[in-house]
Amino acid sequence: MDDLAWLGIAEAGRRFRSGELTPAALARALLERIERLDPQYNTFLRVTADRALAQAEQAGKELAQHIDRGPLHGIPYALKDIVDVAGLPTTCHSKILAANVAVRDAALVTRMDTAGAVMIGKTALHEFASGGPAHDLPWPPARNPWNRDFHPGGSSSGSGAAVAAGFVPGAVGTDTAGSIRNPATCCGLIGMKPTYGLVGTEGVFPLAPSLDHAGPITRTVEDNALILAALCGRPAAFYLAAMREPLRGIRLGVIENFYTEDAAADARMVAAIEAAVLVFRELGADVQPVRLPPLSDWNACGRTIQQFEQYAVHRDWLRTRPGDYCVLSRAKLGAGESLTRDEYERALQERQGLVEAYMNQMHRVDAMITLSGLDLPCRLDDPQRISSTYMRHARMPFSLAGVPAMAVPTGFSDDGLPLGMQLAGAPMREPLLYRIAWAYCNATGWTDRHA
Repeated sequence: MDDLAWLGIAEAGRRFRSGELTPAALARALLERIERLDPQYNTFLRVTADRALAQAEQAGKELAQHIDRGPLHGIPYALKDIVDVAGLPTTCHSKILAANVAVRDAALVTRMDTAGAVMIGKTALHEFASGGPAHDLPWPPARNPWNRDFHPGGSSSGSGAAVAAGFVPGAVGTDTAGSIRNPATCCGLIGMKPTYGLVGTEGVFPLAPSLDHAGPITRTVEDNALILAALCGRPAAFYLAAMREPLRGIRLGVIENFYTEDAAADARMVAAIEAAVLVFRELGADVQPVRLPPLSDWNACGRTIQQFEQYAVHRDWLRTRPGDYCVLSRAKLGAGESLTRDEYERALQERQGLVEAYMNQMHRVDAMITLSGLDLPCRLDDPQRISSTYMRHARMPFSLAGVPAMAVPTGFSDDGLPLGMQLAGAPMREPLLYRIAWAYCNATGWTDRHA
């Protein structure tokens, strides 16, 4: 049944409606694969097999009765364990919330239920979406399916790894400073951080509320668009209608200064994005350089805002239960203790200026491209290297700006590790990003490869 592991959402839906496959059969196949293989990857904290099979059976009955809830009807997905599902623990991968049982569904879970999606389990993450891959927590860290000795990115680590391992066709993660785009990049996937507020975060445990987003991680562009449509309650056609239109005349701005001047990126990442630029030109896009304020300005501003806000969330527990955090989380979440309200407000003012600079450049182009991470995934047994990679990326600018930003694979290194870039646009321009990403992925075939 492993042939079903790589079935996309659109194809699964076609088979459901033709009678070739039932939602229950797909759910059982994926649950069997998870039971057999997930001990190698630690992607799930909790597999909700009974719930998944009941939802899948119900979806099959409804489809047989011509009750069709749309493209996600009967489709399995995984959920980052920072999102509430009534009656299930929301642990945030932390000892502190190990016994915390949600009393109601998060808004996005209600949306997925309405769409008929089948939740197959809750996935691993970095503790409270902070810290990093840690071995001093109640559950082990997730591993990268392309090479289990390597980091899958975070903080939505289990969500990305579960999709890359063929356990689900899509997963929901959260992104404050890159926590959807990082695992998508490290695992060779499509990861969308949508416009701020497009996907409701009610019922999602906060990290830094003014930066928190939720969004989908998938293997293909089309599947990503289908999940985003469900998450924000839009018809799928809103994102799919123009997805296959050619790119002729589309203006793409390349933010080169992030990785050629502001920081030294891995040469393999740079070569891959330069090759991507050539593909875009061959597809008819007008590609031109654009320049944004230095990456260090964005990172310093975002770090101040994030540290101040996340410390406010965790202040009481850090004072009363410090030993219940892992060492990494305690350090990161406690870093805001020394920040003053004046420093925070200055950072908010700086944010306005940075966002204005971004939007000024958006008047010149339709979308932008740049690197996501500046380094390839590194080994899980190299904590210093992992720590450095969390400081070496170009994801914070788009979190601060609250604009859609999407991780897209650009190939693989000689040793088989994924490479990636970002597409970013103006607020609410997700349909255009999907159009650009689909054209690129269709031309290159990177999303056809599996771990």
